[in-house]
Order: sequence, then C-alpha cells, then structure tokens
Amino acid sequence: MEQAKILIVVPAYNEQNNILRVIWDIRKTLPSADILVVNDCSLDSTSINARKAEGVKVVDLPYNLGIGGAVQTGFKYALTHGYDYMVQIDGDGQHLPSEVVKLFDTMVSNSCDMVIGSRFLDIQSFRTTWLRRMGIKVFYLIFRMLINAKITDGTSGFRMYNRNGIALMAKYYPDDYPEPDAIILLKKHGLRIAEVGVEMKEREHGVSSISMIKSPYYMTKVIVSIFFSYIRTRW
Repeated sequence: MEQAKILIVVPAYNEQNNILRVIWDIRKTLPSADILVVNDCSLDSTSINARKAEGVKVVDLPYNLGIGGAVQTGFKYALTHGYDYMVQIDGDGQHLPSEVVKLFDTMVSNSCDMVIGSRFLDIQSFRTTWLRRMGIKVFYLIFRMLINAKITDGTSGFRMYNRNGIALMAKYYPDDYPEPDAIILLKKHGLRIAEVGVEMKEREHGVSSISMIKSPYYMTKVIVSIFFSYIRTRW
C-alpha cells in the first residue's frame, strides 16, 4: 500500500470542529497518502482550520454543490494528477482512516474497481438511526432486484476507487445524495464492486444533512434516481 499513489478526499461542509482531527487521524495512520479537503462553501471556519494542517491541499468551492459536487471535485483532481487510488473519508469524523487498509486489501484480493466500507457486514459498529437503517435495507432489496448485487450499506460514503472508478466517476458522479446511484452507474459500465466490514463511529460535532423530516423525501428522490439510472442502462 505504501508504494501506491493514494489520494484521500475529504468533502466538508460546516465541519470546523471536526476537520483538523480528521486530518490528523489520516496523517497518523496513512502518512504516505495525499489529502485533499473539498470545502463545499462552508459558512464557518472549515477552510481556515483545514489550512492550518501543513501539506494538505484545500479546494474552496465558490457555491454549495452538495456532497455529489464536492466528491466529484475530488475525482477530477485525482484523475488530473494521476492517482492510483482515491478514498473518500467524510469530514464529520465517522470514517476511521485506520480502516482504509481493509478497503485496499479487499480491492487487491477481489480485483475490483470500487470497495464500500460497510457498517453491516461481519462487524459491530455504529449503525445510525433505525429510520436510516430501514432505508438502507430498501436499497439492499432494490440492488438485489435490479443488478443482482448484495450491497449491505448502499449509503456508505466510505469508499475506495481505482483508476477505472476514478475516471468514470470524474465524468458521471451523481449530484445529490449520490452513493446509492453511483452503484448503479458503476455496474452499468461493467465495473466491479466489493464490500468489506468496517468500524465507524458517531459524529461528535454537527448534525447530519438528512434529518428525520427530510428522510422520506431523500428516500423517494434516491429511489427514483436509481430506477432512472437502471432504465438508462437498459436503453
């Protein structure tokens, strides 16, 4: 893993209380990896705090693009600079950099193009709210029905991509709540997906962008998007 050229992309929106700790954790466990923080037009000191860390590249988006636009910025950067692998680690501190080695080992052993870090696969971890778990189960059933894939944590943003995945997602990454839809796009283009159980933890500061009130809207929107992606595949 030390010989590979790896970019860690940290999409961040209003994470001033988390971002430096996330960067320090990455530095401690993945010293050979480069770090790119994509500040999605935060209203707090996320960018200022991230720039306190020496050697970290920070991109400040001029408008709030959402998680899809922020992560796609990372894909474009990784593609332009010739990285072998890109890992998404969210700026809220839930993803543990120490678990990246599991993603890498799974990618190599399974010869796949993208690996998802799952909270629900052979490991005990922080498992989010019951409402979100129910939504993840719905996505699991949809993936089984449409693409015959067993994806236990379709909303997990803790993912590693190789060059094939980077090139595809730099061009086609979905805009809004993209994680489930990206699975369909990867399968549509014949790329291989694997999962591995990882430990995650609850965020210490800030709140999730998907609240109890927004959850039904989120579910409806993503399900419609998944089916449209699947239909386009058939066309």
